[in-house]
Amino acid sequence: MTTSPNSPTKELSTEQREELLKALKARFDKNIDRHKDLEWANVQAKLEAQTEKLWSLHEMERTGGEPDVVDYDNETGEFIFYDCSAESPKGRRSICYDREALESRKEHKPQNSAMEMAAAMGIELLTEEQYRELQELGKFDLKTSSWVKTPATIRELGGAIFCDRRYNTIFMYHNGAESYYGARGFRGWLRV
Repeated sequence: MTTSPNSPTKELSTEQREELLKALKARFDKNIDRHKDLEWANVQAKLEAQTEKLWSLHEMERTGGEPDVVDYDNETGEFIFYDCSAESPKGRRSICYDREALESRKEHKPQNSAMEMAAAMGIELLTEEQYRELQELGKFDLKTSSWVKTPATIRELGGAIFCDRRYNTIFMYHNGAESYYGARGFRGWLRV
């Protein structure tokens, strides 16, 4: 069964589902400091009940995001997953910010945009605030950078923002939304 972002069915085979759950559990157990007081059995039960969310996590994993539980929303009863790969996910680099930016390029167009990829995967880009929260859980993007959700006021003027960690400091920068670099991708998040 295909799991392409363009696939009309967003379902995993039994084997894919088992492999993903095994990988997520191993990451959960290895990084318990990211989700103290949460139990894997509760996370797994939620995942197994929401196959479309499981498919989105598979896409995060497939593109190098290494998703992990970073929080639990007591009001909604949802677990929150962020991409926790050390560097911006490899399968999501060399992309501009959104469709408008992609179409504005006259030549040397990237293959995709961050906003379109995230939508196809069923996830959202981290906001700057979420990116800073992630950095409290470890040291991420020491060599890469990640597009983050850009406020409309900046995007309307042609810009987009991205973040990284250098000199033990989290930086937020701006660029033209149409720009793209081999070391810039995006990090996403998902509620389950």
